[in-house]
Amino acid sequence: MQLKSLLINTLLLSACLAGNAAAQNSHTLNLTEANKLVSLPLHCVETPYPYKTGAVLASAADLQPPSVVHPIFYGCFDWHSAAHGYWSLVTLLRQFPELEQADAIKAILQRNLTADKVAQEVAFFSRDINASFERTYGWAWLLKLSDELHSWQDPMAAQLAANLEPLADLLVERYISFLPRLLYPVRVGEHTNTAFGLSFAYDYAVNRKHTALQQLITQRAKDYFLQDKNCPISWEPSGYDFISPCLEEIGLMQRILPAEQFLPWLNGFMPQLANPQYSLAVGKVSDRTDGKLVHLDGLNFSRAWNLYALARQYPQYTHLGKIADQHLAHSYPNLIGDSYEGGHWLGSFAIHALNSAKP
Repeated sequence: MQLKSLLINTLLLSACLAGNAAAQNSHTLNLTEANKLVSLPLHCVETPYPYKTGAVLASAADLQPPSVVHPIFYGCFDWHSAAHGYWSLVTLLRQFPELEQADAIKAILQRNLTADKVAQEVAFFSRDINASFERTYGWAWLLKLSDELHSWQDPMAAQLAANLEPLADLLVERYISFLPRLLYPVRVGEHTNTAFGLSFAYDYAVNRKHTALQQLITQRAKDYFLQDKNCPISWEPSGYDFISPCLEEIGLMQRILPAEQFLPWLNGFMPQLANPQYSLAVGKVSDRTDGKLVHLDGLNFSRAWNLYALARQYPQYTHLGKIADQHLAHSYPNLIGDSYEGGHWLGSFAIHALNSAKP
Protein backbone atom coordinates (compact mmCIF):
# COMPACT_ATOMS: atom_id res chain seq x y z
CA MET A 1 0.00 0.00 0.00
CA GLN A 2 2.85 2.39 0.83
CA LEU A 3 4.46 1.70 -2.53
CA LYS A 4 1.14 2.23 -4.30
CA SER A 5 0.57 5.49 -2.40
CA LEU A 6 4.08 6.67 -3.26
CA LEU A 7 3.52 5.88 -6.91
CA ILE A 8 0.23 7.78 -6.97
CA ASN A 9 1.81 10.80 -5.29
CA THR A 10 4.70 10.72 -7.74
CA LEU A 11 2.32 10.66 -10.70
CA LEU A 12 0.28 13.52 -9.23
CA LEU A 13 3.44 15.57 -8.65
CA SER A 14 4.62 14.89 -12.20
CA ALA A 15 1.26 15.96 -13.58
CA CYS A 16 1.33 19.09 -11.47
CA LEU A 17 4.83 19.99 -12.65
CA ALA A 18 3.86 19.33 -16.24
CA GLY A 19 0.82 21.52 -15.80
CA ASN A 20 2.92 24.29 -14.33
CA ALA A 21 5.39 24.03 -17.20
CA ALA A 22 2.57 24.22 -19.67
CA ALA A 23 1.14 27.24 -17.88
CA GLN A 24 4.54 28.93 -17.99
CA ASN A 25 4.73 28.33 -21.73
CA SER A 26 1.22 29.53 -22.53
CA HIS A 27 0.46 33.13 -23.33
CA THR A 28 -2.86 34.85 -23.74
CA LEU A 29 -3.55 38.34 -24.98
CA ASN A 30 -5.31 39.74 -21.95
CA LEU A 31 -5.28 43.17 -20.35
CA THR A 32 -2.12 42.49 -18.36
CA GLU A 33 -0.20 41.38 -21.44
CA ALA A 34 -1.65 44.19 -23.53
CA ASN A 35 -0.38 46.77 -21.02
CA LYS A 36 3.09 45.26 -21.40
CA LEU A 37 3.05 44.93 -25.18
CA VAL A 38 1.74 48.43 -25.83
CA SER A 39 4.87 49.87 -24.25
CA LEU A 40 6.85 48.75 -27.32
CA PRO A 41 5.08 50.84 -29.98
CA LEU A 42 4.52 53.66 -27.51
CA HIS A 43 8.28 53.85 -27.08
CA CYS A 44 9.12 53.90 -30.76
CA VAL A 45 6.46 55.52 -32.98
CA GLU A 46 7.69 59.02 -32.11
CA THR A 47 11.35 58.10 -31.66
CA PRO A 48 13.10 59.60 -34.71
CA TYR A 49 16.50 57.95 -34.44
CA PRO A 50 18.04 55.52 -35.20
CA TYR A 51 16.24 55.34 -38.55
CA LYS A 52 16.84 53.44 -41.80
CA THR A 53 15.38 55.35 -44.73
CA GLY A 54 15.26 52.74 -47.49
CA ALA A 55 14.61 55.53 -49.99
CA VAL A 56 16.28 56.43 -53.29
CA LEU A 57 17.64 59.97 -53.41
CA ALA A 58 16.97 61.95 -56.57
CA SER A 59 19.13 64.86 -55.46
CA ALA A 60 20.72 66.46 -52.43
CA ALA A 61 17.39 68.13 -51.74
CA ASP A 62 16.05 64.73 -50.68
CA LEU A 63 18.46 64.62 -47.76
CA GLN A 64 16.02 65.68 -45.07
CA PRO A 65 15.22 64.36 -41.58
CA PRO A 66 12.88 61.35 -41.64
CA SER A 67 10.22 63.26 -39.72
CA VAL A 68 10.08 65.80 -42.56
CA VAL A 69 9.85 63.20 -45.32
CA HIS A 70 7.52 60.91 -43.37
CA PRO A 71 5.63 63.00 -40.81
CA ILE A 72 3.70 59.93 -39.61
CA PHE A 73 5.95 56.93 -40.16
CA TYR A 74 9.29 58.34 -38.99
CA GLY A 75 9.75 56.27 -35.83
CA CYS A 76 10.46 52.65 -34.96
CA PHE A 77 13.67 52.54 -37.03
CA ASP A 78 11.99 52.40 -40.47
CA TRP A 79 8.77 53.15 -42.34
CA HIS A 80 7.22 49.70 -42.26
CA SER A 81 7.97 49.14 -38.58
CA ALA A 82 6.30 52.47 -37.81
CA ALA A 83 3.26 51.31 -39.79
CA HIS A 84 2.86 48.15 -37.79
CA GLY A 85 3.69 50.05 -34.62
CA TYR A 86 0.59 52.17 -35.23
CA TRP A 87 -1.35 49.00 -36.04
CA SER A 88 -0.28 47.62 -32.65
CA LEU A 89 -1.52 50.73 -30.85
CA VAL A 90 -4.89 50.63 -32.59
CA THR A 91 -5.30 46.87 -32.19
CA LEU A 92 -4.53 46.79 -28.50
CA LEU A 93 -6.66 49.83 -27.74
CA ARG A 94 -9.57 48.46 -29.78
CA GLN A 95 -9.46 45.17 -27.88
CA PHE A 96 -8.69 46.70 -24.49
CA PRO A 97 -10.18 50.21 -24.16
CA GLU A 98 -9.22 50.18 -20.49
CA LEU A 99 -5.47 50.16 -21.22
CA GLU A 100 -3.47 52.16 -18.70
CA GLN A 101 -1.99 54.26 -21.52
CA ALA A 102 -5.26 54.67 -23.44
CA ASP A 103 -5.22 58.46 -23.31
CA ALA A 104 -1.60 58.63 -24.42
CA ILE A 105 -2.33 56.30 -27.35
CA LYS A 106 -5.31 58.36 -28.47
CA ALA A 107 -3.24 61.52 -28.28
CA ILE A 108 -0.51 59.99 -30.47
CA LEU A 109 -3.03 58.79 -33.03
CA GLN A 110 -4.81 62.15 -33.21
CA ARG A 111 -1.52 64.03 -33.33
CA ASN A 112 -0.08 62.00 -36.19
CA LEU A 113 -2.83 60.40 -38.29
CA THR A 114 -4.03 63.74 -39.63
CA ALA A 115 -5.20 64.51 -43.14
CA ASP A 116 -2.31 66.94 -43.70
CA LYS A 117 0.35 64.45 -42.65
CA VAL A 118 -1.22 61.69 -44.72
CA ALA A 119 -1.12 64.03 -47.71
CA GLN A 120 2.64 64.43 -47.21
CA GLU A 121 3.07 60.65 -47.09
CA VAL A 122 1.00 60.36 -50.27
CA ALA A 123 3.16 62.99 -51.97
CA PHE A 124 6.27 60.95 -51.20
CA PHE A 125 4.77 57.74 -52.63
CA SER A 126 3.46 59.59 -55.68
CA ARG A 127 6.93 60.42 -56.98
CA ASP A 128 8.07 58.04 -59.73
CA ILE A 129 11.37 57.46 -57.99
CA ASN A 130 9.49 56.01 -55.00
CA ALA A 131 7.26 53.64 -56.96
CA SER A 132 8.81 50.55 -55.37
CA PHE A 133 9.25 51.99 -51.88
CA GLU A 134 8.13 49.45 -49.25
CA ARG A 135 6.88 47.04 -51.92
CA THR A 136 5.06 44.95 -50.74
CA TYR A 137 5.80 44.54 -47.02
CA GLY A 138 5.13 48.11 -45.96
CA TRP A 139 2.14 48.28 -48.29
CA ALA A 140 0.62 45.25 -46.56
CA TRP A 141 1.07 46.71 -43.07
CA LEU A 142 -0.42 50.05 -44.10
CA LEU A 143 -3.52 48.29 -45.40
CA LYS A 144 -3.68 46.27 -42.20
CA LEU A 145 -3.57 49.50 -40.18
CA SER A 146 -6.35 50.96 -42.33
CA ASP A 147 -8.39 47.78 -41.93
CA GLU A 148 -7.98 47.93 -38.14
CA LEU A 149 -9.12 51.55 -38.00
CA HIS A 150 -12.23 50.69 -40.00
CA SER A 151 -12.98 47.84 -37.56
CA TRP A 152 -12.64 50.04 -34.47
CA GLN A 153 -15.91 51.35 -33.08
CA ASP A 154 -14.43 54.20 -31.06
CA PRO A 155 -15.86 57.62 -32.06
CA MET A 156 -12.43 58.88 -33.15
CA ALA A 157 -11.72 55.87 -35.37
CA ALA A 158 -13.91 56.88 -38.30
CA GLN A 159 -12.07 60.18 -38.70
CA LEU A 160 -8.66 58.52 -38.41
CA ALA A 161 -9.65 55.92 -41.02
CA ALA A 162 -10.90 58.67 -43.33
CA ASN A 163 -7.64 60.58 -42.89
CA LEU A 164 -5.59 57.52 -43.85
CA GLU A 165 -7.81 56.54 -46.77
CA PRO A 166 -5.88 58.42 -49.51
CA LEU A 167 -2.70 56.52 -48.70
CA ALA A 168 -4.54 53.20 -48.51
CA ASP A 169 -6.18 53.93 -51.86
CA LEU A 170 -2.84 54.78 -53.45
CA LEU A 171 -1.28 51.52 -52.23
CA VAL A 172 -4.25 49.53 -53.51
CA GLU A 173 -3.57 51.11 -56.89
CA ARG A 174 0.08 50.11 -56.53
CA TYR A 175 -0.90 46.48 -55.94
CA ILE A 176 -3.21 46.50 -58.93
CA SER A 177 -0.48 47.96 -61.12
CA PHE A 178 2.36 45.79 -59.82
CA LEU A 179 0.94 42.28 -59.52
CA PRO A 180 0.30 41.71 -63.25
CA ARG A 181 3.93 42.70 -63.86
CA LEU A 182 5.35 40.42 -61.16
CA LEU A 183 5.80 37.28 -63.24
CA TYR A 184 7.47 35.19 -60.54
CA PRO A 185 6.83 35.20 -56.78
CA VAL A 186 9.51 36.21 -54.29
CA ARG A 187 10.02 33.35 -51.85
CA VAL A 188 12.55 34.74 -49.37
CA GLY A 189 11.96 34.94 -45.63
CA GLU A 190 12.22 38.73 -45.44
CA HIS A 191 10.33 41.86 -46.50
CA THR A 192 9.82 41.14 -50.19
CA ASN A 193 8.11 37.77 -49.65
CA THR A 194 5.16 37.71 -52.03
CA ALA A 195 2.87 35.43 -50.01
CA PHE A 196 3.10 37.65 -46.94
CA GLY A 197 2.67 40.80 -49.00
CA LEU A 198 -0.57 39.45 -50.45
CA SER A 199 -2.10 37.99 -47.29
CA PHE A 200 -2.82 41.21 -45.40
CA ALA A 201 -3.82 42.92 -48.63
CA TYR A 202 -6.30 40.11 -49.30
CA ASP A 203 -7.80 40.52 -45.82
CA TYR A 204 -8.15 44.24 -46.48
CA ALA A 205 -9.83 43.61 -49.82
CA VAL A 206 -12.31 41.18 -48.28
CA ASN A 207 -13.14 43.39 -45.30
CA ARG A 208 -13.36 46.59 -47.35
CA LYS A 209 -15.25 44.81 -50.16
CA HIS A 210 -12.65 45.82 -52.73
CA THR A 211 -13.62 43.23 -55.32
CA ALA A 212 -11.01 44.12 -57.93
CA LEU A 213 -8.11 43.77 -55.47
CA GLN A 214 -9.51 40.55 -54.02
CA GLN A 215 -9.95 38.97 -57.44
CA LEU A 216 -6.50 40.03 -58.60
CA ILE A 217 -4.77 38.63 -55.50
CA THR A 218 -6.73 35.39 -55.83
CA GLN A 219 -5.70 34.95 -59.45
CA ARG A 220 -2.07 35.88 -58.94
CA ALA A 221 -1.77 33.62 -55.88
CA LYS A 222 -3.01 30.73 -57.98
CA ASP A 223 -0.62 31.65 -60.78
CA TYR A 224 2.31 31.77 -58.38
CA PHE A 225 1.64 28.91 -56.00
CA LEU A 226 -1.06 26.48 -57.12
CA GLN A 227 1.41 24.06 -58.73
CA ASP A 228 3.89 24.08 -55.84
CA LYS A 229 4.81 20.72 -54.29
CA ASN A 230 6.92 19.56 -51.33
CA CYS A 231 7.98 22.88 -49.85
CA PRO A 232 11.50 22.41 -48.38
CA ILE A 233 10.79 23.63 -44.88
CA SER A 234 13.91 21.76 -43.76
CA TRP A 235 15.80 24.59 -45.50
CA GLU A 236 14.28 27.02 -43.00
CA PRO A 237 15.37 29.12 -41.39
CA SER A 238 17.83 31.10 -43.41
CA GLY A 239 20.02 33.23 -41.20
CA TYR A 240 17.89 36.38 -41.35
CA ASP A 241 14.38 34.97 -41.86
CA PHE A 242 11.60 36.71 -39.98
CA ILE A 243 8.74 35.10 -41.87
CA SER A 244 8.38 31.47 -42.93
CA PRO A 245 8.34 31.12 -46.74
CA CYS A 246 6.57 27.74 -46.60
CA LEU A 247 4.00 28.62 -43.95
CA GLU A 248 3.26 32.10 -45.31
CA GLU A 249 2.43 30.48 -48.63
CA ILE A 250 0.08 28.11 -46.82
CA GLY A 251 -1.51 31.05 -45.04
CA LEU A 252 -2.24 32.81 -48.31
CA MET A 253 -3.60 29.73 -50.06
CA GLN A 254 -5.78 28.95 -47.04
CA ARG A 255 -7.33 32.37 -47.50
CA ILE A 256 -8.07 32.14 -51.23
CA LEU A 257 -8.98 28.47 -51.75
CA PRO A 258 -12.12 26.69 -50.58
CA ALA A 259 -11.55 23.60 -48.44
CA GLU A 260 -12.13 21.15 -51.29
CA GLN A 261 -9.24 22.73 -53.19
CA PHE A 262 -7.03 23.81 -50.32
CA LEU A 263 -6.72 20.48 -48.50
CA PRO A 264 -5.48 18.50 -51.54
CA TRP A 265 -3.11 21.35 -52.36
CA LEU A 266 -1.79 21.34 -48.78
CA ASN A 267 -1.32 17.58 -48.86
CA GLY A 268 0.94 17.99 -51.88
CA PHE A 269 2.70 21.07 -50.58
CA MET A 270 3.55 19.89 -47.04
CA PRO A 271 2.19 16.37 -46.53
CA GLN A 272 4.14 15.97 -43.29
CA LEU A 273 1.84 18.45 -41.53
CA ALA A 274 -0.92 15.81 -41.42
CA ASN A 275 1.21 13.58 -39.17
CA PRO A 276 0.14 14.05 -35.52
CA GLN A 277 3.77 13.41 -34.53
CA TYR A 278 5.15 16.15 -36.76
CA SER A 279 7.65 18.47 -35.08
CA LEU A 280 9.40 21.67 -36.12
CA ALA A 281 12.37 23.16 -34.29
CA VAL A 282 12.11 26.80 -33.28
CA GLY A 283 14.41 29.46 -34.70
CA LYS A 284 17.09 30.51 -32.21
CA VAL A 285 18.63 33.96 -31.82
CA SER A 286 22.33 34.00 -30.92
CA ASP A 287 22.69 37.76 -30.41
CA ARG A 288 19.72 39.91 -29.47
CA THR A 289 21.57 43.15 -30.18
CA ASP A 290 22.06 42.24 -33.84
CA GLY A 291 19.12 43.62 -35.81
CA LYS A 292 19.37 40.90 -38.46
CA LEU A 293 19.88 37.90 -36.20
CA VAL A 294 16.94 38.90 -34.02
CA HIS A 295 14.76 38.39 -37.09
CA LEU A 296 14.44 34.74 -36.08
CA ASP A 297 12.06 35.63 -33.27
CA GLY A 298 9.81 37.03 -35.96
CA LEU A 299 10.07 33.74 -37.82
CA ASN A 300 8.76 31.94 -34.75
CA PHE A 301 5.76 34.27 -34.55
CA SER A 302 5.13 33.95 -38.30
CA ARG A 303 5.12 30.18 -38.03
CA ALA A 304 2.85 30.35 -35.00
CA TRP A 305 0.12 32.49 -36.59
CA ASN A 306 -0.05 30.32 -39.70
CA LEU A 307 -0.09 27.06 -37.73
CA TYR A 308 -2.79 28.43 -35.43
CA ALA A 309 -4.89 29.33 -38.46
CA LEU A 310 -4.65 25.78 -39.81
CA ALA A 311 -5.39 24.20 -36.44
CA ARG A 312 -8.37 26.48 -35.90
CA GLN A 313 -10.05 25.90 -39.26
CA TYR A 314 -9.32 22.23 -39.92
CA PRO A 315 -9.80 19.65 -37.12
CA GLN A 316 -7.39 17.20 -38.77
CA TYR A 317 -4.62 19.73 -38.16
CA THR A 318 -5.43 20.54 -34.55
CA HIS A 319 -2.13 19.02 -33.42
CA LEU A 320 -0.27 21.88 -35.12
CA GLY A 321 -1.50 24.18 -32.36
CA LYS A 322 1.06 22.61 -30.04
CA ILE A 323 3.88 23.46 -32.42
CA ALA A 324 2.55 27.00 -32.65
CA ASP A 325 2.51 27.16 -28.84
CA GLN A 326 6.16 26.09 -28.73
CA HIS A 327 7.21 28.75 -31.20
CA LEU A 328 5.25 31.47 -29.42
CA ALA A 329 6.51 30.41 -26.01
CA HIS A 330 10.12 30.42 -27.17
CA SER A 331 10.18 34.01 -28.43
CA TYR A 332 7.50 35.77 -26.41
CA PRO A 333 9.55 36.17 -23.19
CA ASN A 334 12.20 38.07 -25.17
CA LEU A 335 9.98 41.01 -26.03
CA ILE A 336 9.74 43.20 -22.95
CA GLY A 337 13.03 44.86 -22.12
CA ASP A 338 14.55 43.74 -25.40
CA SER A 339 17.07 45.86 -27.28
CA TYR A 340 15.69 48.39 -29.75
CA GLU A 341 16.74 46.08 -32.60
CA GLY A 342 13.95 43.71 -31.63
CA GLY A 343 11.64 45.86 -29.57
CA HIS A 344 10.81 48.30 -32.37
CA TRP A 345 8.88 45.69 -34.39
CA LEU A 346 8.54 42.28 -32.74
CA GLY A 347 5.62 43.29 -30.53
CA SER A 348 3.43 43.57 -33.63
CA PHE A 349 4.30 40.03 -34.66
CA ALA A 350 3.57 38.75 -31.17
CA ILE A 351 0.18 40.48 -31.07
CA HIS A 352 -0.79 38.99 -34.42
CA ALA A 353 0.32 35.52 -33.27
CA LEU A 354 -1.59 35.83 -29.97
CA ASN A 355 -4.74 36.92 -31.76
CA SER A 356 -4.36 34.01 -34.19
CA ALA A 357 -4.30 31.61 -31.25
CA LYS A 358 -7.83 32.53 -30.25
CA PRO A 359 -10.53 29.93 -31.03
